[in-house]
Amino acid sequence: MLFDQETVTKVVKILHEEIVPAQGCTEPIAIALVAAKAREVLGEIPEHVKMFVSGNIIKNVKSVVVPNSGGMVGMETAAAMGIVAGDCKKDLMVISDITDEDMVAVRKYLDKSSFEMIHEKTPIKLYVRIEVSAGEKSALVEVQYLHTNLTKVVKNGQVLLDRGFSPESFNTTQEDRSVLSVSLIYDLAKTIDLGLIRPLFEQVISLNCIIADEGLQNTYGVNIGSSIVKNIDQGIYGDDLRNRCASYAAAGSDARMSGCPLPVMTTSGSGNQGMTASLPVIKFAILKGYSRDELIRALFLSHLCTVHIKTQVGRLSAYCGAMCAAAGVSGAITFLIGKDMATVAHAIVNTLGNISGIICDGAKPSCAMKIATGIYAAFDSATLAAYHKDLHGGEGIVGNDVEATIRNIGELASAGMEQTDEVILKIMTTE
Repeated sequence: MLFDQETVTKVVKILHEEIVPAQGCTEPIAIALVAAKAREVLGEIPEHVKMFVSGNIIKNVKSVVVPNSGGMVGMETAAAMGIVAGDCKKDLMVISDITDEDMVAVRKYLDKSSFEMIHEKTPIKLYVRIEVSAGEKSALVEVQYLHTNLTKVVKNGQVLLDRGFSPESFNTTQEDRSVLSVSLIYDLAKTIDLGLIRPLFEQVISLNCIIADEGLQNTYGVNIGSSIVKNIDQGIYGDDLRNRCASYAAAGSDARMSGCPLPVMTTSGSGNQGMTASLPVIKFAILKGYSRDELIRALFLSHLCTVHIKTQVGRLSAYCGAMCAAAGVSGAITFLIGKDMATVAHAIVNTLGNISGIICDGAKPSCAMKIATGIYAAFDSATLAAYHKDLHGGEGIVGNDVEATIRNIGELASAGMEQTDEVILKIMTTE
């Protein structure tokens, strides 16, 4: 099917908005970014730092290691790194150049400065406002909805920037996502000029494979990725595509969640989603001998399906975003083995009908285990769809077609899991 240039341009723009490099878990990095910007606006190192953050930010910063920190965790660590040595012009790579010498200064700064964290009671899932002061000088910097979306900047009481958004009008990013559907994504994956997307996905392949290899070779978190390989070697697990792909995807998360400073290509604001959407597809294509062009088309489908589903779920939620990516992977595997659009759609529905109960209880090493679970489900769903076995509309949360199912997932994740999010946060902050 041929598409008009406007549609193709819009889809490519969505890809470039959603698939970007980041070092470390994106929530502490957002804290570092806002703090670095606040320091820049203030014009000097602040003496006092107040951080106003949404519950989902608290949840996703609490237990994950900040890269280049020497194993440190927490909001104060991320903010101090951004203030002392961050470069806000680098967006989600804001603390990528921090050295051991810088960290000596960061630790001294943490010891002598005043930090305060306030849970901002807001319906906005991704919200960070940092207010800093030094003597009579003050600055305020705020982001909403997206990790890099500056919505307010104030210096010494003078408003330099004020852009308000509502949850209804700004659920994801700037480019309109309503153009997306599984059918459109499938047809474009078949026909799009690879020159438009090759550089982006070559970067995805390069960066995400490097960190996956690092996770397999060294000790990070629970090492679920390398543990699967050990079980294969010991004959406990079979040496098959499913295990190899799950291992590879999990290994990247093992490294990233435990502070590995290697950057990854994120998807929908998440490195774990970016790795989940890419690494098993890459490993599958390599082991099965598919061409580079076929791989890039499959990655296009996997990532855009992830974006499409995640648009309904929202940027941060009690719904585990890696499961959105796992659904994209099931579609990509089905696509690679040559099945039609209907079968790809059934694979996605099978995945969503199976693992949509997996919660997000914050960024941490065990995210890698959830990713492995998602990839196992993706393979089950793809193979069932290939055998013409699929879940039917009216069975639980499954809708009458793939788009209805995706809408149901969005409703479940937003309205249905609102209370779940509150309970998770309460558990995490009272233990």
